[in-house]
Amino acid sequence: MLTVLSQHTSDTNRDRAYADLRRRLLTWDDVADAPLPAIAGAIRRGGLGPTKAVRIRAMLRGIRDSGVPLADQALWDTLVALPGVGPKTAACVLLFSLDRPYFPVDTHVHRLARRLGLVPPRADAVATQAAFQASVPEAEMYSLHMNLIRHGRAVCVAQRPRCSECVLRALCPRVGVTDSR
Repeated sequence: MLTVLSQHTSDTNRDRAYADLRRRLLTWDDVADAPLPAIAGAIRRGGLGPTKAVRIRAMLRGIRDSGVPLADQALWDTLVALPGVGPKTAACVLLFSLDRPYFPVDTHVHRLARRLGLVPPRADAVATQAAFQASVPEAEMYSLHMNLIRHGRAVCVAQRPRCSECVLRALCPRVGVTDSR
């Protein structure tokens, strides 16, 4: 649920919305059975409450009704088939909640992958996720994901990256191409 709540909002607002949801609806079955306005009201502080409420309820009902199979690929297929669940959300659920070897690609990871030439410049996040999924050793997925997120937030930021502070500078094909990079 945290991944859905994190869409288009800050971590602080996501956490507030999650806490509000858990206070108002005590079990996941309560959330799955709640009217959409009740869920939307509970997660209001996270933004996009009506949209996220539909997704959250559908996910919970889908998971409850499917019995969720145990194989990784079956779990992936089940998750991405749910309304509002894309590759990033599915990979986050699998990696962080179920300790499965899936590599989430958020905006920071995607930006770094393109800048470092790990994927083609026009690769979308889905292609980037597939590339990392196929090439990153399972044991390294969590730590690499977390390190790329940290690096993307602190150094290789979207606007005015801090190349002089970058530990990956020697690997970056864009260093020296423009003054802003």
